[in-house]
Amino acid sequence: MNYEIESIDKTFLSKGDVLVKIEYSSLNYKDMLGLQYKGGVIKDYPMIPGIDFVGTVESSVDKKFGKGDPVLVTGYDVGMTHTGGFSEYAQVPSNWLIPVPKGLSNKESMIYGTAGFTAALSIFELQKSGMSVDQQPEILVSGATGGVGSIAIQILNKIGYKNITALVRKNRQIKVAENLGAKQAIIMEDDNKPIKKEVFDYYLDTVGGDITMFGLKRLSYHGSATVCGNVAGNKLNANILPFILRGIKLIGIDSVYVDYKTRESIWKKLSEEWNIGGSLLYNEINFKEFDEIIRQLLNGEHIGRTILKI
Repeated sequence: MNYEIESIDKTFLSKGDVLVKIEYSSLNYKDMLGLQYKGGVIKDYPMIPGIDFVGTVESSVDKKFGKGDPVLVTGYDVGMTHTGGFSEYAQVPSNWLIPVPKGLSNKESMIYGTAGFTAALSIFELQKSGMSVDQQPEILVSGATGGVGSIAIQILNKIGYKNITALVRKNRQIKVAENLGAKQAIIMEDDNKPIKKEVFDYYLDTVGGDITMFGLKRLSYHGSATVCGNVAGNKLNANILPFILRGIKLIGIDSVYVDYKTRESIWKKLSEEWNIGGSLLYNEINFKEFDEIIRQLLNGEHIGRTILKI
């Protein structure tokens, strides 16, 4: 990993019309990739990583924001081509900022962070595709003890979905997933058959690779799936049978360039009817503990969410 912690001047920050004093950032799989040599995330060097953050406005050219306003950022080019959240300050365009919704503390908003926003966006898209509490469908969630998966299970459980199956990698993760709200947890075991027995109505995939196909070929007729991550790889070893024999849908989830109206709507849900802020699985660290969490993310050992107190 190629990074150092340094003291720098504010003139190093990327341009923006709002200066934010950062309180928390979070550590995501994408952040870990950004710290790897040729990780494919950071485009310009040197760069301050951190793809999300929450804090208070220090100064603003845009009169929409005043000093002390609590604001958050997820996505856009933060931590990639625009200096990000692993810093005491960030400077960003005002149209990237979301006011922290009432009902959420600054800390809770970053425990959600990019992972929580992505989980909620995935559920939002599945509901648009027909998923309804009234029907109590069978739902499969992969990466169930990771950042996105753990939050997705808790939100689904909170809003009334009962038939949630967690897809995990290791036996020790089964109990964790069940404690999060999954009815059951299974470990991926597969064969080379192109299509399997119909088991699940909806699939929220957070990891990609072969695990994506594991769920797709077990979807029921007219089932739908979302995919939002590539922890298990960015190649889909797919065949067309589940699509043409069962009419299933695969919906891609991009949380980086979501339009502002949708962002506000998702954050409103996270602060109100989808609010699980009091039960989120997380730990809080400072920069001294930073290396260990990055190692866990790299090795697939990280559970829940980690927030960085600036």
